[in-house]
Amino acid sequence: MNTTSDSMYLARAIQLATENVADDGGPFGAVVVTAEGAAFEGVNRVTANNDPTAHAEVTAIRNACATLGTFDLTGAVLYTSCEPCPMCLASSLWARVERVVYAADRHDAAGAGFDDAAFYEYFETPLEQRSMQVTQLAVEDSPAMAPFDAWTAAAARIDY
Repeated sequence: MNTTSDSMYLARAIQLATENVADDGGPFGAVVVTAEGAAFEGVNRVTANNDPTAHAEVTAIRNACATLGTFDLTGAVLYTSCEPCPMCLASSLWARVERVVYAADRHDAAGAGFDDAAFYEYFETPLEQRSMQVTQLAVEDSPAMAPFDAWTAAAARIDY
């Protein structure tokens, strides 16, 4: 699906990414457009804010959700200057973004020194061979299910 609005918003994401380089940010920009047509922008602020999660896509999603007062962006489209990394893709899934449209791909990013291949490969690697070990540990007198039991029993919870 390639519409005039897709091209317009993708061009804006590319412009944001380019301008962000001059503002001490990374070369990534994103725009979230809700089903109702509201647009929210984000740029990469990883090094500027010392925040490894401040990718353009995450920043745009945060801006949209904070302004709209919701965590659910059902029907939204994420336009991004570059193919989302696994974290950004997961964030889009959690936000219930309907589709993602990107310009440069992960190989283009790698050519500029942003090689996300290790992150993609991490999830394809068998658990025992992964570079960062993630292990489950039982803690005496702290049942692992206690938080979930509390959640299930909470009458005022907001399911997500």
